Amino acid sequence: MSLDLPTPLPDCLPFPALPVETDRLVLRRLSMGDIDAVHAYQSLDSVTEHLPYASRDRVAAEEKLKEVVEIDALGLDTEPMVLAVIEKESGQLIGEVMLFLRDCGARQGEVGYVFHPDFHGKGYASEAVAAVIDLGFEAFGFHRIYGRCSAANTGSAKLMQRMGMRLEAHFKEHALFKGAWDELQIFAILEDEWRRQRKGAA
Repeated sequence: MSLDLPTPLPDCLPFPALPVETDRLVLRRLSMGDIDAVHAYQSLDSVTEHLPYASRDRVAAEEKLKEVVEIDALGLDTEPMVLAVIEKESGQLIGEVMLFLRDCGARQGEVGYVFHPDFHGKGYASEAVAAVIDLGFEAFGFHRIYGRCSAANTGSAKLMQRMGMRLEAHFKEHALFKGAWDELQIFAILEDEWRRQRKGAA
Protein backbone atom coordinates (compact mmCIF):
# COMPACT_ATOMS: atom_id res chain seq x y z
CA MET A 1 0.00 0.00 0.00
CA SER A 2 1.58 3.26 -1.11
CA LEU A 3 1.03 6.56 0.64
CA ASP A 4 -0.10 9.60 -1.32
CA LEU A 5 2.70 11.83 -0.09
CA PRO A 6 2.65 15.56 -0.73
CA THR A 7 5.15 17.14 -3.08
CA PRO A 8 7.85 18.80 -0.94
CA LEU A 9 8.06 22.56 -0.91
CA PRO A 10 11.27 24.22 -2.10
CA ASP A 11 13.47 25.49 0.72
CA CYS A 12 13.05 29.07 -0.49
CA LEU A 13 9.62 30.53 -1.20
CA PRO A 14 9.37 34.05 -2.71
CA PHE A 15 6.85 36.34 -1.06
CA PRO A 16 3.47 36.62 -2.82
CA ALA A 17 2.04 39.82 -4.25
CA LEU A 18 1.55 42.37 -1.49
CA PRO A 19 -0.15 44.24 0.11
CA VAL A 20 -3.14 42.18 1.21
CA GLU A 21 -6.33 43.94 2.29
CA THR A 22 -9.06 42.82 4.68
CA ASP A 23 -12.21 44.69 5.67
CA ARG A 24 -10.40 47.01 8.08
CA LEU A 25 -6.71 46.33 7.57
CA VAL A 26 -3.84 46.41 5.09
CA LEU A 27 -1.01 43.91 5.44
CA ARG A 28 2.17 45.12 3.73
CA ARG A 29 5.94 44.79 3.85
CA LEU A 30 7.66 46.66 6.66
CA SER A 31 9.97 49.57 5.84
CA MET A 32 12.50 51.59 7.80
CA GLY A 33 9.93 54.37 7.97
CA ASP A 34 7.96 52.15 10.37
CA ILE A 35 10.60 52.30 13.09
CA ASP A 36 8.66 54.63 15.43
CA ALA A 37 5.54 52.46 15.39
CA VAL A 38 7.49 49.20 15.67
CA HIS A 39 9.60 50.47 18.56
CA ALA A 40 6.45 51.69 20.32
CA TYR A 41 5.31 48.10 20.99
CA GLN A 42 8.63 46.25 20.95
CA SER A 43 9.78 48.44 23.84
CA LEU A 44 6.89 47.43 26.12
CA ASP A 45 7.56 44.76 28.74
CA SER A 46 3.88 43.81 28.67
CA VAL A 47 4.27 42.95 24.97
CA THR A 48 7.61 41.13 25.09
CA GLU A 49 6.86 39.17 28.28
CA HIS A 50 5.95 36.06 26.28
CA LEU A 51 8.11 36.74 23.21
CA PRO A 52 11.53 35.18 22.54
CA TYR A 53 13.31 38.52 22.95
CA ALA A 54 13.58 41.20 25.61
CA SER A 55 12.09 44.67 25.27
CA ARG A 56 14.11 46.58 22.69
CA ASP A 57 15.46 50.08 22.85
CA ARG A 58 15.29 52.10 19.65
CA VAL A 59 18.75 51.02 18.47
CA ALA A 60 17.95 47.32 18.88
CA ALA A 61 14.53 47.73 17.25
CA GLU A 62 16.08 49.53 14.30
CA GLU A 63 18.78 46.88 13.85
CA LYS A 64 16.17 44.13 13.80
CA LEU A 65 13.95 46.07 11.43
CA LYS A 66 16.86 46.45 9.00
CA GLU A 67 17.18 42.65 8.89
CA VAL A 68 13.47 42.15 8.35
CA VAL A 69 12.99 44.63 5.50
CA GLU A 70 15.73 42.96 3.44
CA ILE A 71 14.01 39.57 3.45
CA ASP A 72 11.93 38.81 0.36
CA ALA A 73 11.51 35.03 0.61
CA LEU A 74 10.74 32.37 3.19
CA GLY A 75 13.73 30.17 3.92
CA LEU A 76 13.70 26.96 5.93
CA ASP A 77 13.98 27.84 9.63
CA THR A 78 15.30 31.32 8.85
CA GLU A 79 13.70 34.71 9.31
CA PRO A 80 9.95 34.78 8.60
CA MET A 81 7.84 36.90 6.33
CA VAL A 82 6.88 39.80 8.60
CA LEU A 83 4.02 42.03 7.53
CA ALA A 84 3.00 45.33 9.04
CA VAL A 85 -0.66 45.50 10.04
CA ILE A 86 -2.14 48.88 9.11
CA GLU A 87 -5.51 50.14 10.32
CA LYS A 88 -7.22 51.47 7.20
CA GLU A 89 -9.21 54.17 8.96
CA SER A 90 -6.22 55.86 10.60
CA GLY A 91 -3.34 54.59 8.48
CA GLN A 92 -1.61 53.61 11.72
CA LEU A 93 0.68 50.61 12.08
CA ILE A 94 -0.84 48.60 14.93
CA GLY A 95 1.25 45.42 14.94
CA GLU A 96 2.79 42.71 12.82
CA VAL A 97 2.01 39.20 11.66
CA MET A 98 4.59 36.67 10.55
CA LEU A 99 4.84 33.35 8.76
CA PHE A 100 7.71 30.84 8.98
CA LEU A 101 8.63 27.88 6.76
CA ARG A 102 9.29 25.00 9.17
CA ASP A 103 9.29 21.77 7.14
CA CYS A 104 9.53 21.46 3.36
CA GLY A 105 8.72 17.75 3.07
CA ALA A 106 5.62 17.91 5.26
CA ARG A 107 4.71 21.42 4.03
CA GLN A 108 4.57 22.90 7.51
CA GLY A 109 4.41 26.58 8.44
CA GLU A 110 4.20 28.55 11.66
CA VAL A 111 2.24 31.72 12.30
CA GLY A 112 3.13 34.47 14.77
CA TYR A 113 1.84 37.92 15.68
CA VAL A 114 2.52 40.97 17.86
CA PHE A 115 0.11 43.87 18.42
CA HIS A 116 0.24 47.14 20.31
CA PRO A 117 -1.91 46.85 23.46
CA ASP A 118 -3.86 49.97 22.47
CA PHE A 119 -5.47 47.93 19.72
CA HIS A 120 -6.34 44.80 21.69
CA GLY A 121 -9.98 43.80 21.96
CA LYS A 122 -11.03 45.15 18.56
CA GLY A 123 -10.78 41.94 16.53
CA TYR A 124 -7.83 43.28 14.54
CA ALA A 125 -5.53 40.41 15.50
CA SER A 126 -8.06 37.80 14.40
CA GLU A 127 -8.60 39.60 11.10
CA ALA A 128 -4.87 39.88 10.40
CA VAL A 129 -3.96 36.36 11.48
CA ALA A 130 -6.75 34.89 9.34
CA ALA A 131 -5.35 36.78 6.36
CA VAL A 132 -1.81 35.50 6.89
CA ILE A 133 -3.07 31.92 7.36
CA ASP A 134 -4.86 32.34 4.03
CA LEU A 135 -1.52 33.33 2.51
CA GLY A 136 0.14 30.30 4.04
CA PHE A 137 -2.29 27.88 2.45
CA GLU A 138 -3.08 29.72 -0.79
CA ALA A 139 0.20 31.41 -1.74
CA PHE A 140 2.80 29.16 -0.13
CA GLY A 141 1.04 25.80 -0.36
CA PHE A 142 1.34 24.72 3.26
CA HIS A 143 -0.43 21.56 4.40
CA ARG A 144 -0.44 22.45 8.10
CA ILE A 145 0.08 25.70 9.99
CA TYR A 146 0.74 25.81 13.70
CA GLY A 147 1.33 28.43 16.35
CA ARG A 148 3.05 28.36 19.72
CA CYS A 149 2.45 30.27 22.91
CA SER A 150 3.15 30.11 26.61
CA ALA A 151 0.28 28.65 28.61
CA ALA A 152 0.37 31.90 30.58
CA ASN A 153 -0.38 33.84 27.40
CA THR A 154 -4.12 33.18 27.47
CA GLY A 155 -4.88 35.92 24.95
CA SER A 156 -2.71 34.26 22.32
CA ALA A 157 -4.25 30.85 23.02
CA LYS A 158 -7.77 32.25 22.64
CA LEU A 159 -6.79 33.91 19.36
CA MET A 160 -5.59 30.63 17.88
CA GLN A 161 -8.74 28.88 19.08
CA ARG A 162 -10.81 31.57 17.33
CA MET A 163 -8.91 30.64 14.18
CA GLY A 164 -10.25 27.10 14.54
CA MET A 165 -6.82 25.79 15.51
CA ARG A 166 -6.86 22.87 17.94
CA LEU A 167 -4.60 22.39 20.92
CA GLU A 168 -2.24 19.57 19.91
CA ALA A 169 0.33 19.71 22.70
CA HIS A 170 0.89 21.18 26.13
CA PHE A 171 4.44 20.80 27.44
CA LYS A 172 4.88 21.46 31.15
CA GLU A 173 8.22 22.82 32.37
CA HIS A 174 9.82 21.75 29.11
CA ALA A 175 12.40 24.55 29.02
CA LEU A 176 13.73 27.55 30.86
CA PHE A 177 12.39 30.80 29.41
CA LYS A 178 13.53 34.16 30.75
CA GLY A 179 14.64 32.64 34.02
CA ALA A 180 11.61 30.46 34.75
CA TRP A 181 10.08 27.16 33.69
CA ASP A 182 7.91 27.56 30.63
CA GLU A 183 4.69 25.77 29.68
CA LEU A 184 4.39 25.63 25.92
CA GLN A 185 1.15 25.13 24.01
CA ILE A 186 0.95 24.25 20.31
CA PHE A 187 -2.16 24.86 18.23
CA ALA A 188 -2.57 23.79 14.60
CA ILE A 189 -4.93 23.54 11.66
CA LEU A 190 -4.74 21.62 8.37
CA GLU A 191 -5.36 23.12 4.95
CA ASP A 192 -8.58 21.19 4.29
CA GLU A 193 -9.89 22.07 7.75
CA TRP A 194 -9.18 25.75 7.12
CA ARG A 195 -10.87 25.67 3.70
CA ARG A 196 -14.01 24.01 5.11
CA GLN A 197 -14.11 26.50 7.93
CA ARG A 198 -13.74 29.49 5.62
CA LYS A 199 -16.34 28.10 3.21
CA GLY A 200 -18.78 27.62 6.05
CA ALA A 201 -18.26 31.18 7.24
CA ALA A 202 -18.87 32.64 3.76
